[in-house]
Amino acid sequence: MSEPIDLPVLTAEEQRVLGSLLEKEVTVPASYPMTVTAVRTACNQASSREPVVDYDERVVHETLRELKQRDLAAVTWDDRGRRTLKYAQALSVRLDLAGDERALLTVLLLRGAQPPGALKSRTERLHPFPDRGAVEACLTRMAGGERPLVQQLPRQPREQDARWIHLLGPVDLPAAGAGPAAPAVDRDSFLAEGPAARDAKVRASYGAVATSYADALTGELAGLPFERWLLDRVATHAGTGPVVEVGCGPGHVTAYLAEAGADATGIDLTPEMVDEARRRYPDGVYQVGDLRTLMRPVNGPGWAAVLGWYSLIHLAASELPAAVEALVRPLRSDGLLVLGMHAGSEVRHNAAWFDHEIDLDFVFHEPTDVVAVAERAGLVDVEWYRRGPVSSRGESTERLYVVARKP
Repeated sequence: MSEPIDLPVLTAEEQRVLGSLLEKEVTVPASYPMTVTAVRTACNQASSREPVVDYDERVVHETLRELKQRDLAAVTWDDRGRRTLKYAQALSVRLDLAGDERALLTVLLLRGAQPPGALKSRTERLHPFPDRGAVEACLTRMAGGERPLVQQLPRQPREQDARWIHLLGPVDLPAAGAGPAAPAVDRDSFLAEGPAARDAKVRASYGAVATSYADALTGELAGLPFERWLLDRVATHAGTGPVVEVGCGPGHVTAYLAEAGADATGIDLTPEMVDEARRRYPDGVYQVGDLRTLMRPVNGPGWAAVLGWYSLIHLAASELPAAVEALVRPLRSDGLLVLGMHAGSEVRHNAAWFDHEIDLDFVFHEPTDVVAVAERAGLVDVEWYRRGPVSSRGESTERLYVVARKP
């Protein structure tokens, strides 16, 4: 039996550099191995990094040189045109990492302590874990070896779930006595009873508030100039092509698109909402349906635009990639996907709404996470907009809008 390999102890700079090399080897293989400049850019990027850093080229170069001396990085020459020195990571070979282990270690190196649900969503581009349980099983396996690679931290006050860290060097944690840390949000934990139970809660809650909800929101677009601009843009892009709003609620957004000249259809999971839409907009087309099983339109090869206008806000972070892929699939070439949602990293539970008792969880998503999901689904020209709450409307949350095109 071979002796277990001693784990390297990495500085913060070495953790960031190796994490960046591990990530880019999988996500942008055409640009790998990487120049010092490319490694610096990857280390300093503002998305998917915690904390965000600003290394200069000297720091990155010295870190890469030290990693090479420790056989944790390798160098190669690019002979195309001007000879350029490039770097590749050797950590995954040194530690004999499986694909799932490598993905988790990469994200832990780049983003510090995280709960399993966050790791599930943040490793989507690196390894497709089927569910949160698979993440937890892999973490347990990594923690149980002769040389443990990860460790579970004690659950802290206000945390929904315990976080995990890697054991390849120091990880910044709140100092003792500094008070409770900000909660590490697990945007999957509310799915404990399963997706079917959540869907039943969504239908029941929206069914209970359907009339009150419609009364309150039907005229809202008059006071939302940015949203009107975005919808007008969708209608112009679609031309005479069919457009669908999934999760249309009482139908006012679909009706606005129709008035702007679009061939618009509304689909909603809740029959009571569809009834409200049909009653208020009798000339429109509204159907009961599930956005996750969206089909192509009967009058064309694909939708000119698909709108998920606050219709993904009850999905867990781990469900978002599959939902977006389901909306992209029936888009025509050059079709637009438009998403609207609450911005942030939070799961907010509501027990009452419009004076009705409900049982509903609202999931907030960060722009970088949604953009990554859109890009992984094959969309291009991805734009995103984040606006503050409109206090005159009683809003308390920031709003996120993402626009992307199917090539």
